[in-house]
Amino acid sequence: MTTSNSTLLMSRVTFGRALRRLRSGVNHFTLVDVAAALDCDTSLISRIETGKRVCSQQHFTKLMDLYEVPASQRDELVELYAASRDRRQPWWSPYGDVISAQYERFIGFEAVASTVHEYQVGILPGLLQTEAYAQAVTSVGFTSLGPDQIEALVEVRGLRQRHRLLETDAPMQCNYVVTQAALEFRVGGERTHREQLEHLLEISKHGSVDLRVIPYDKGEEAAQIGAFMILEFSDEDVPDVAFGESVAGSLTIDGPRDLRRLHRLFRSLAEAAYSPEESRDIIARTLNKED
Repeated sequence: MTTSNSTLLMSRVTFGRALRRLRSGVNHFTLVDVAAALDCDTSLISRIETGKRVCSQQHFTKLMDLYEVPASQRDELVELYAASRDRRQPWWSPYGDVISAQYERFIGFEAVASTVHEYQVGILPGLLQTEAYAQAVTSVGFTSLGPDQIEALVEVRGLRQRHRLLETDAPMQCNYVVTQAALEFRVGGERTHREQLEHLLEISKHGSVDLRVIPYDKGEEAAQIGAFMILEFSDEDVPDVAFGESVAGSLTIDGPRDLRRLHRLFRSLAEAAYSPEESRDIIARTLNKED
């Protein structure tokens, strides 16, 4: 993976996973073993392996020697290492004053994900929102921010839509499950609500969008409190990552067991939902009620 087709974050994740494979290879080094050899904390090694910390040149050289990496393999690792230190800025860098570290991490993963599985309870997925709808939900969700900051976050959401779905030759496959309640809430008032439903009908026909609605009569089958999304990547070196939403903010979930559970849960929710065609019918009926 190179920076020509990935973000800096993903390059670091790929490089970190390569180091982890080397550490757990023939010699079966533990984090403690490596930290002792490099005279640093185990947390530093862990963060480098998860892509959360840049590896210094000195540590990289020591790791290559410690793991006894042959010259033929070092060339590839040197390329990965160089990509992980690339200084080119991603499209969202101008918004650094309003994007939190957690949100930036999420955007970095989303920027190169091949597929998203997302479940929403009371609002519609961000990539399907109109500008007015996004303005309304952002104004409520970030009440401590000023109007200019709110506007910047709405712009970021619009750019995410363009980069990952609407204006790209390689759109992300978007699999969405939402509750009927998400269609009913009049976010932003009657006009914004109508425009959002009309937009939803149109964008749900996009070749990369699979939108399914769980009706009220499914009861406990749709009674999941928290929204979540799972991102998948075409690069086999990059594992799935999930994000859960709460009042405390977004939570990153990358444990294999938790990811398996979320995948099962999403499949269950999708099975409880209407098909994409039936879901468009219920969106249309909801829209007609506005007349």
